[in-house]
Amino acid sequence: MISHSTDETKKIAQVFVKDLMTRGIRKGGTVVGFYGDLGSGKTTFIQNAARELGVIEDVTSPTFIIERIYKTKNPVFKTLVHIDAYRLDSGEDLQKLGFDEILKNPDTLIFIEWPERVSEILPDHIRINCKFISEKSRSYEIIFNER
Repeated sequence: MISHSTDETKKIAQVFVKDLMTRGIRKGGTVVGFYGDLGSGKTTFIQNAARELGVIEDVTSPTFIIERIYKTKNPVFKTLVHIDAYRLDSGEDLQKLGFDEILKNPDTLIFIEWPERVSEILPDHIRINCKFISEKSRSYEIIFNER
C-alpha cells in the first residue's frame, strides 16, 4: 500500500488494527515488526495505530529508553508495548528487559522498530516493510505471521 500523506497513513493503520482484531485467539502477545530505514514511516504508522487502539498519550519513538508501555481503550489489545531495538546488540539485550514476560500476555500488542537487531528471539510475527518513496510518500507492505 502506498501512502501519499499522513491522512492516508492513518487510514492504512486503521485498517491494519481492525484486521488484527479479527484474526482470532492468541496464546500470547502479538508481535509486529517494523522493518525499514530511517525515515521510512515506521513511527508515523505506529502513532496512528496507537490512536486507533485508543492510546491517549503522545506516542514517540523510544529510541533512548528502548521501551514504552501504553494502556489502550481497545477490548482486544489492552496494552501496547512499543520497542525500539536500534540500540540493542542482540535478542539477549531484549530478554533482559523482560521480553519473555511481555510475550505471555495475550492482550498485549508489541510493536518493534528495528526487529532485525533482535531477530533470533522473536516468535513468528507480523512483518510490516516500510519504505521511503519520496518526501510525502511511503509504502507499507504487511505480511502476516512471518519470521
